[in-house]
Amino acid sequence: MNSVVSEMDNLKKYKSLPVNIHYKVWLESVHGEGIMGDGKWTLLRLIDEKGSLSAAANALGISYRKAWGDIKKTETLLGFPLINKQRGGALGGASTLTKLGAQWLELYKSFHNRMNKIFEKEIELFLRKLENMK
Repeated sequence: MNSVVSEMDNLKKYKSLPVNIHYKVWLESVHGEGIMGDGKWTLLRLIDEKGSLSAAANALGISYRKAWGDIKKTETLLGFPLINKQRGGALGGASTLTKLGAQWLELYKSFHNRMNKIFEKEIELFLRKLENMK
């Protein structure tokens, strides 16, 4: 989600230029604590898809403890719960997004998509100017 090169197929005409452009957008608290970036967004998306924090962590190749810690930290910083957890048992555990968690996931996705469009325009302008310098 954060690589402009992979998201800008429409700019292939600039491939002869000796540059790759990447960017990353994330949200942090006023104290510099990470709230949301690509990793946490992907974790939430996978929890929503798989219905399990454990399955989402496995898919990302991170420990359950790290995944749970990331979720709890984000919930604390945002001030609202993102997931509902049901402990294991005969049928195993489950995790689902809360209503606010689902809204947050969609809001961040929309924000990131809008930022991509802005960056694409600016990068195309930059590359066009760079190409004209040749």
